[in-house]
Amino acid sequence: MKVLISGASVAGPALAYWLHRHGFEVTVVERAPAPRDSGYAVDFRGAAFDVLDGMGILEEVRGHETMMRGTDLVDEEGRKTGELPAEAFAGDLEVPKRELTRILYRLTEGDVRYVFGDSISRIDQDDSGARVEFERGEPGVYDLVVGADGVYSTVRRLAFGPHERFVRHLGMSGVGFTTANHLALDHRGVLQTAQGRAVYLFSAADADRMTVSMSFGTDSAELDLMERDRQEEVVRERMAGAGWVVPRLVEDMAAASDFLFSSACQVEMERWSDGRVVLVGDAGYCAAPTSGMGTSQALIGAHTLARHLAASAASAGGHAAAFQAYEEELRPYVLENQKHGREAVAMFGG
Repeated sequence: MKVLISGASVAGPALAYWLHRHGFEVTVVERAPAPRDSGYAVDFRGAAFDVLDGMGILEEVRGHETMMRGTDLVDEEGRKTGELPAEAFAGDLEVPKRELTRILYRLTEGDVRYVFGDSISRIDQDDSGARVEFERGEPGVYDLVVGADGVYSTVRRLAFGPHERFVRHLGMSGVGFTTANHLALDHRGVLQTAQGRAVYLFSAADADRMTVSMSFGTDSAELDLMERDRQEEVVRERMAGAGWVVPRLVEDMAAASDFLFSSACQVEMERWSDGRVVLVGDAGYCAAPTSGMGTSQALIGAHTLARHLAASAASAGGHAAAFQAYEEELRPYVLENQKHGREAVAMFGG
């Protein structure tokens, strides 16, 4: 069975690993020109450890642990008012996302066909298969197409409809980047929340650098798809008048090469599959970054989908039964995580 996966971040390569292990022929297409080396810290909780262990990479992933020691709460002047334990942000294990992405790619590159610098542009499906067209490459026919391409999934848009039907904005947007470690943070974070905005800073893997997150309340997620100049303008507007180190951070933002603007969103869908197309990870059921469960959901979702596809592969039309079983098993877990994601937004000033 030939499977095409769109997206080479976490869910896509994890699913590719398990499908190849079950005898599927897998191609992964990724818009980026090479394996992604972006993103900040990701954490793991619960059954995600079983998935990493089953892939034989748990100890390797542990080797990149950030070893965070907690987060100080500060007021508008930067004075400490309290403290949060490390697990409040880091879960049971936290690693830089780039390290996880590298490990997953290295684990699968010899067995899975990767196509970088391209994206799906059209999907037509019938009883015999799914014909897929690409922005650059030649079209192909696959038995299944998987969208593992994030909140603004191209596969979801082509197969299910426009983003606004499924992306629920939670009232908060923000920017992330790295800069010089002005506060000399040592495996520690600092969180300031005031007047509908939040600033979270931490340093872990590189003592000379710290990660910056500045978030604030917004009415929609449309800023996510706008040009960087407009996004920076909004950040400056919303952070105007803030004290402490915020003015310096706003200056640093303009020079950041790893600038990333995003909103706290959830993806809500009545079903995660349509015919031969299925979604996994944030593309189908993002729980919002505030849930702390995005990476765990991606790994667990990929493993669950592959397990059900393997179990039904021998039967005619077995993918339909596999998709249904995948949804029935995973949806209660996703709904609980999405609930936590909504509740946590208030902590960050949303």
